[in-house]
Amino acid sequence: MLKNIIFDFGDIFINLDKQAMVLELEKHDLAIQQPEAIAVLNNRFEVGAISPWDFISEMNTFFPSLEHQEISRIWNAILLDFPEHRLEFLETLAASKKYRLFLLSNTNAIHIPKVIEIMGITRYERFKKCFEQFYLSHEIQLRKPNAVCFQFVLEQNKLAAEKTMFIDDHKPNTDTAAKLGIQVWNLQVGQEDVTELNSRL
Repeated sequence: MLKNIIFDFGDIFINLDKQAMVLELEKHDLAIQQPEAIAVLNNRFEVGAISPWDFISEMNTFFPSLEHQEISRIWNAILLDFPEHRLEFLETLAASKKYRLFLLSNTNAIHIPKVIEIMGITRYERFKKCFEQFYLSHEIQLRKPNAVCFQFVLEQNKLAAEKTMFIDDHKPNTDTAAKLGIQVWNLQVGQEDVTELNSRL
């Protein structure tokens, strides 16, 4: 019997434009020349291994023609809107008390302030209140799809994997969770919506 639900954040609740950085760089006649190096840098940032200042400074070595403020703006361009119907759905689910709800998001210390700006502090606090625990990768120093990240959530909250569902749009993340015995929903962005969850339970 399902008792716990762990949600991802990006493209589950808040909409993302995953090509935004590429498109924004093109406006400056720039392109990502070292994607693997930037991915490594992002991974370090997402586990809080470097500060926002250090991250932007290192990004500046890839794009020396850009001011730090512009790099930050481009980095945040991925973040779009948070539809109210998803927040209302989540609040209804939380109010039902049928399940223990958790958030587990790969994110960073630049994106979260922008998320709060987009949502507004009141809506952001409404969102956070729906969860028993609100796990952000840069705060817990762990990121998906590493198995230890999921094990941390399970152990910290004494969750049985087989009684837990994990919802994420990124297949490597749901694949790892599934190997640990967690029920998964690899949500297909643009084809499915988290508000359809009841049909999956």
